[in-house]
Amino acid sequence: MIQTNEPKNGIAIEITPLIDMVFLLLIFFLVATTFHQTEREMQIALPTAAAAGPISTALREIVINVDQDGRIIVSGRPLEPEDLHALITEAVAGNPEQKVTVRGDRTTAYANIVRVLDICKGAGIQEPYLDTVPTDQPPAP
Repeated sequence: MIQTNEPKNGIAIEITPLIDMVFLLLIFFLVATTFHQTEREMQIALPTAAAAGPISTALREIVINVDQDGRIIVSGRPLEPEDLHALITEAVAGNPEQKVTVRGDRTTAYANIVRVLDICKGAGIQEPYLDTVPTDQPPAP
């Protein structure tokens, strides 16, 4: 071992706690970014639109999925049209500015999407949002 004759009276900075903190932050951000909304994880092939825009998240929105078979799915569970109407009516009673997003599979009959939009309007939603993907993105398989 090579030793120097210089005295070791200098200030030493321990970097072990710093490295620990960096790893903890890294783990926190990795875990935090893996949480997804159940509605957004569904395999719904959205249609494309030139004027697609981001969804306002100012108020908690209700995301309604219509799969290729026309089933209505909210929060990962299938609902009948009557149950959907009751859910939205209750939400509007608590929040007149309630936001609703309808995500219809591009292969489903448009009548299925219109049925959901009609339920939304009948339950008091002023402007339901029809979710699409911009045309510059390739559609999901």
